[in-house]
Amino acid sequence: MEEKIWLGIGLFAQLLFSARFLVQWIASERAKKSVMPVYFWYFSMGGAVLLLAYAIYRKDPVFILGQSTGLLIYSRNLYLIYKEKKEKQ
Repeated sequence: MEEKIWLGIGLFAQLLFSARFLVQWIASERAKKSVMPVYFWYFSMGGAVLLLAYAIYRKDPVFILGQSTGLLIYSRNLYLIYKEKKEKQ
């Protein structure tokens, strides 16, 4: 029972942590461009890939869910950056 409580706390904590990226992502979608420097996204992608690999190794569903979701958001923002650059050419 205690393990399930901590799993619930971990999932809730990951949702709170991820909410800041969700808010930023929505802002970027509305602007139709990334509102963060491109290196923010590169560091986010690198960190997320390594953390996801670690989470899979540890078989930790809280971090696997959080890092997988983050990778989708980081990828979308990089796509928006390169789409904007291409349209300006």
